[in-house]
Amino acid sequence: LDPAVPTSMNYISIKEAVLPFNRFPGVDTILGPEMRSTGEVMGISDSFGIAYAKSQLAAGFELPPGGQVFISVCDGDKRNIQLIARQLHGLGYGLISTKGTAETLRRAGVPAEEVAKMDEGRPNVVDLIINADVCMVINTPFGKGARSDGYHIRTAAAIHGVPCVTTMAAASALVQGLQAMAEGELSVTCLQDYHRLSDSATGPSNKFSSAALPSIELARRGAPEEKIKG
Repeated sequence: LDPAVPTSMNYISIKEAVLPFNRFPGVDTILGPEMRSTGEVMGISDSFGIAYAKSQLAAGFELPPGGQVFISVCDGDKRNIQLIARQLHGLGYGLISTKGTAETLRRAGVPAEEVAKMDEGRPNVVDLIINADVCMVINTPFGKGARSDGYHIRTAAAIHGVPCVTTMAAASALVQGLQAMAEGELSVTCLQDYHRLSDSATGPSNKFSSAALPSIELARRGAPEEKIKG
């Protein structure tokens, strides 16, 4: 081992890619191997939630402290979304879902208001996003249909600067960031101090996990060029 390289860390670093979806109207925000970022940022803390929140702020996105969260997930994610929705409700967020997800949440004892899909009338979920009635979106893709409801939801979120996550791992990271921010304010520490903490560590920190950190797909805020119609 190189003695100049610390073997343990008392902090967590989360790297975030900056993806300017607002510059490409109509592009779906689901990440794929062909995507290219315009830069990377990093958040550091001894808490995963705070490190995650810092990474999002650095990328240009402020996690909203309250409001209504729209949730719509595929059948394979309906079991896992229940805990995440319960945690969001516990933090004081209102929950809005399309029929299938709303029924799943209500059966699990989590209150959720039902909203129409694109082909079920107005106002629908895209209308709520356009009217700034939704502060965050959790939407996992149902399939590869280019013009599915999910496509329109994610595109509207990108155009109007609404944070949007498309995986359960990202949703879990989002909740941890919101929980950490609700418990205390963000603080700033210089990199040199973090390095000194690593240099003085005598053993592995129980705050650091080598597991792959979940990624998040968030659309950078931009001026809307046109409104999406149902």
